Amino acid sequence: MTLTKGRRVRLTTDIGLADAVAGTTGAVVGFLSLAAGTEGTVERVDGQLPEPEEVREYRRLKPLLDDYGHTMPAESRKRLESQIAALEPEWAAFQEQGVSVTVRVRLDNGFVLDGAHEDVLALV
Repeated sequence: MTLTKGRRVRLTTDIGLADAVAGTTGAVVGFLSLAAGTEGTVERVDGQLPEPEEVREYRRLKPLLDDYGHTMPAESRKRLESQIAALEPEWAAFQEQGVSVTVRVRLDNGFVLDGAHEDVLALV
């Protein structure tokens, strides 16, 4: 999904806000939740979400094997190949998922949801 400034979006899941509202006595007096289906407009598209550690490791090891594998001792090359093979499922899942971003959305009810992951939003 391509989110850009000005696009209309809808929440695909209920979102509960982590900080509970406390009264003067310190007791919790409420909890705020944004309901799935709430619509709004994208105000800003922030940067990409960080890559998982396994993806970064795959990006580091694969070029190493491709560029220098032929010069490595056989055991070192086999160990590197097995490490890369173990990381390939995470790499394939990351490639299939694509790049994820966070956005700032002004909801129609007046609330602003900032830093929302695009996977909780759908285009309207």
